[in-house]
Amino acid sequence: MPPASYLRFAVANRRFLGFGFFIALSSSFGQTYFIGVFGPALQGEFSLTHTAWGTIYMAGTLASAAVLPWTGKLLDRFDLRHYTAAVCVLFAAACAVTAAAAGPFALVLAIFLLRQSGQGLFSHVALTSMARYFDRERGRGIAIASLGFAAGEAVLPFAAVLLIAAVGWRETYVLIGVLVALGVGPVSLWLLRGHGERHRAHERRLSDAARGGAHAQRSWTRGEMLRDTRFWLLTPAVLSPSLIVTALFFHHLNLADAKGWSHAWITGNYVLYAIATVCTALVVGPLVDRLGALKVLPALLAPIALALAVVALGDAAWIVIPYLALLGLSSGVTQTLLTAMWAELYGVMHLGAIKSLVAAMRVFSSALGPVSAGALMDAGVSLDAVCVGYIGLAAAATALMLVALARPASASA
Repeated sequence: MPPASYLRFAVANRRFLGFGFFIALSSSFGQTYFIGVFGPALQGEFSLTHTAWGTIYMAGTLASAAVLPWTGKLLDRFDLRHYTAAVCVLFAAACAVTAAAAGPFALVLAIFLLRQSGQGLFSHVALTSMARYFDRERGRGIAIASLGFAAGEAVLPFAAVLLIAAVGWRETYVLIGVLVALGVGPVSLWLLRGHGERHRAHERRLSDAARGGAHAQRSWTRGEMLRDTRFWLLTPAVLSPSLIVTALFFHHLNLADAKGWSHAWITGNYVLYAIATVCTALVVGPLVDRLGALKVLPALLAPIALALAVVALGDAAWIVIPYLALLGLSSGVTQTLLTAMWAELYGVMHLGAIKSLVAAMRVFSSALGPVSAGALMDAGVSLDAVCVGYIGLAAAATALMLVALARPASASA
């Protein structure tokens, strides 16, 4: 899409796209790339090994994954404005619990709340709302909202490193909680002014489509999706980025120590990751609108495999640059492509239920990444060797994905 057309689309939908961007940005506070920079401070204060810290993170994340299919499904039932306000309140409470944590068990609760409200529900709100309320411009809407993830990745981890050094990790989370309560919530509701008319127009489109007969897109229920063989064949490819990228970002400071890089060097270069994510999303969005997500899907895991190869084969400080750029390329493809794919495959009427289940599965896979990599590190396996193993996982997942794309929808679904 030409830049002028992108600009016209963004201006015409500036408030709603701004909402998606802002909520995606706010999800950063519960994402692994942000929480991970608190790891050394938490490990030092509570005397945690890599495995212990990874296990705490996994336990909180798995609890979040278990709840997310139900909390996320509520987005299909409640007004987007009310739902967003409730998530903001939950996230502010999560920050307070984190700041007050007194031991490992309290950390599990803190991680659960941060992951549920931040990584889980904020991300769910941002992407599902774009996929639901945009139709012909779905790819572009998702791409623009996804820039919020990139902006958070570029700025917030580095800012957190500086804040932790200046005031401490507890005080940093107090400040985040105040920011969410007094800033994120009110701004989000302001950006959603006039949403009632948008939702009524969406319902009219669904009604018109239902009267369109055999040529109208069918909206699958979550149960019907689970009986579709394609879904299970696609699952390894859908989950692999969550597992791999979460493990990498969670252990980035450990990776820096192993390679001889400074913490500021690797987190400061997150801006490259963000730039690559932005550029990729802006290209992939129009490509999805023009070709369809399923046509672009086979390339999903290629960038992450290249990133893993780069970091596994070198120790020089400059390796950070192509490594993070390729990870950003992977992120831009994943964020834009997967959300549009579910809408193409299964419709939008039950998209909240479908996306929340998939999000829960991705959260579950993300929980396995840090603890599995941490356990291997404690056993003496290098992160380079772990990366090679992840390349094998990406190759196997791609093969299953190609099988899924060659199959028709399951007749029993």
